[in-house]
Amino acid sequence: MASNDIIEQTRQVLKDHHLRITAQRHIILAYLASHHNHPSVEMIREGLNKELPNLGPATIYNTLNTFVDHGIVIELQNGDGSTHYDYFEHHHYHAICTNCGKITDISYDGFHDVEQELEAKAAEQSGYMVSGNHVEVYGICPECQIKLRIKHS
Repeated sequence: MASNDIIEQTRQVLKDHHLRITAQRHIILAYLASHHNHPSVEMIREGLNKELPNLGPATIYNTLNTFVDHGIVIELQNGDGSTHYDYFEHHHYHAICTNCGKITDISYDGFHDVEQELEAKAAEQSGYMVSGNHVEVYGICPECQIKLRIKHS
């Protein structure tokens, strides 16, 4: 189960986004906030099976879609055709291994400034009123580099 801090934090996130706090929404969001492994729907279902044994994939999908629509969670494709989810409280970007599909969080202090510059340039060039962004970089993770005997340069 998630810590009391995460439980309170996620309850507040649901309130801040004017979402009704249901047991399913709260427990799924708390799971995502406390697990940084970019889970799939099946991983979430398995992880919550003891707490909510009757929680079905459709409920998880619908809940995650609501979170994505509200900008609380983002969807990630890892190259194997499956969709993974990430709680996006603190903006960061992702490195995705093109060999095994591993997704790694990447953040640094200057990320907010880069995001603002990227959004301003995108708005200027496209005429869009930009509401957000998500950055992904692709490559081969350290574990696959070893397995594939590739030297990191």
